[in-house]
Amino acid sequence: MTHPVRPEDVRASDAERELVQLWLRRAHADGSLDLAEFDARVVRSWQAKTRGDLALLVADLPVSPAPPPAPPPPPVKARGGGRKALRVLTTIWLAVSAFNFALWLLVSLLVGDGFAHPWFLWIAVPAGAVLGVVRLMTDDHR
Repeated sequence: MTHPVRPEDVRASDAERELVQLWLRRAHADGSLDLAEFDARVVRSWQAKTRGDLALLVADLPVSPAPPPAPPPPPVKARGGGRKALRVLTTIWLAVSAFNFALWLLVSLLVGDGFAHPWFLWIAVPAGAVLGVVRLMTDDHR
């Protein structure tokens, strides 16, 4: 018949060792432990086999306070390249659209049967619509 294992005899995990080390760091920061004691207890925490061994390392320390709040996330730095890229894309779109319009107009005038189907719109409108939506979505209203 096996006897139940007492809680203090349960094997310690690395996560529990790290939790004890956090407790020890706070005690050292509060002045409850000097550097030599802190160092010795951290070494013993890695050597601890059971939860009872870990409990002995912090038994004489004040109750661990709540963990400090997480530091705020670093501010997001705005990149200036987006505006320049939009200007470049707009310039390219305008140049391609103007070239296609001029080509359509030239063909329509030279053929002599009146104006041809405005095929240049099939090139200019979809690309212009996408560019316009991107501009609206990225506009920071300055």
